[in-house]
Amino acid sequence: MRKVLIVSLALLTVFLVSCGNTGNGIAGSTNLDAFAECLAENGATMYGAEWCSHCKDQKAMFGSSFKNVDYVECTVEQQKCVESGISGYPSWVFSDGTILAGVQQFSTLAKKTGCVLN
Repeated sequence: MRKVLIVSLALLTVFLVSCGNTGNGIAGSTNLDAFAECLAENGATMYGAEWCSHCKDQKAMFGSSFKNVDYVECTVEQQKCVESGISGYPSWVFSDGTILAGVQQFSTLAKKTGCVLN
């Protein structure tokens, strides 16, 4: 009986961790494809570097939907990052020319772009 209880608790823990909250008010299993696509369509671009831990955090917030974010890898496209005025990572550049440095919450990105976060 005790083994069954331990196994059940272990499985419940794995389930909760895999579907848990990512710390930004959005469940980890939420599909953010439409939101990420809207950001790109409305001129929001994330600039980052593959070695940047904060960039990795920002990408993780989107999960698999990050593929839809307009992203510039500054270790590859250095000139584009210089021309865009990027001085730190991650940085978000918006269609109005404003730049926000650091990890941004979805609510901030939504407000800057008019995108709706479901």
